[in-house]
Amino acid sequence: MAWTWRFLNEAGEDVSPAVEPEEFTTQGDAESWIGEVWKELLEGGADRTVLQEDGTVVYEMSLRAEA
Repeated sequence: MAWTWRFLNEAGEDVSPAVEPEEFTTQGDAESWIGEVWKELLEGGADRTVLQEDGTVVYEMSLRAEA
């Protein structure tokens, strides 16, 4: 199984990430990685991320802090 991230801008369009992710073997590894680099991704133009397992969407989340 491969866990991967997609990155979206505010308009919901795919964008290239400021930090290039790898394919992860576990959900925990993927989530740990996003926790380490989310600020760089946000600064690089990504507004939302989508976690996928073998191409199936698991969840989508904002990189912005909720007001």
